[in-house]
Amino acid sequence: MPSATDVSLPADPPTATGDLLVDYADVAAARARLDGVVRRTPVMTSRTVDQEVQAEVFFKCENFQRTGAFKIRGGYNALSQLPPDQKERGVLTYSSGNHAQAIALSGRLLGVPATIIMPENAPAVKLEATRGYGATIITYDPATTTREELAQEVSTERGLPIIPPYDHPDVVAGQGTVADELFDEVGALDVLLVCCGGGGLLSGCAIAAKHHAPDCTVIGVEPARADDATRSFHSGELHTVHNPDTIADGARTPYLGKVTFPLVYEYADDMVTVSEEALRAAMFFLWERMKIVVEPTGALAAAALLDGVVPGDHRRIGAVISGGNVDLKRAAALFQDA
Repeated sequence: MPSATDVSLPADPPTATGDLLVDYADVAAARARLDGVVRRTPVMTSRTVDQEVQAEVFFKCENFQRTGAFKIRGGYNALSQLPPDQKERGVLTYSSGNHAQAIALSGRLLGVPATIIMPENAPAVKLEATRGYGATIITYDPATTTREELAQEVSTERGLPIIPPYDHPDVVAGQGTVADELFDEVGALDVLLVCCGGGGLLSGCAIAAKHHAPDCTVIGVEPARADDATRSFHSGELHTVHNPDTIADGARTPYLGKVTFPLVYEYADDMVTVSEEALRAAMFFLWERMKIVVEPTGALAAAALLDGVVPGDHRRIGAVISGGNVDLKRAAALFQDA
């Protein structure tokens, strides 16, 4: 089981009381930039879910987004605001797959060359899609290499600015448009459940939620095997984890960032974790009963609800389905244990 001692703290670790670099005005501005670029993804409901958890549940389905995940929102918002000279040189990022695809497609749409650092064991569907969008890929062994350190080396060598997967104000603002759309469509919610890796989606959505419904309880959801953000949130001090053994590859981030940690601490109300078994079961349910192709990370919010970690209590609850980029062969193997 990963623990807080699995990896050293960053040299200058973020704190829960750092500057809040994103507010709702940034989310609203991002939504305007993204108009006509990203899809307004559907909100789906299920009477079976409502009866099972005793709540009125709204699933915001970002698995139907361009590139198959919410990441295009933050990626495009960040790249679109780069100065002309940086756009001409290109950009660099690191990602297990969804942010990689987002930066690759955003770069193609905006004419910005993209170089992506990806783990060699990333899902094949994500590697192939990233190449298909025209990006240059650099692979690494996650067991021996830290992607952030490799990115800094490549950035220095090639003179490329880094657009990180979550710890960037423009990325956070773009991700917040997920919840902005959800509240526009369904009105006030009592609870909003959002998966958490590095905290970009959670912090952006929490900002939007508190704007639309100040009394909404915003809860971040992590795998129990990758619970660094949960421990950080409850302690107020940064915790880390290294290469956690979870099927939710999008939640294997080592720690919350300088931008996201204070935002999560300020705007979220709670953090919870779910087991690998609950995650598999939720993923299986969403595929079989709701006909939604969801990747493991994308099922985190639903898992917290379906497993009873967050009770329904006859409330109006939103759950973000963050993505659907799943390797079908891997999914078949996962479902054998569901």
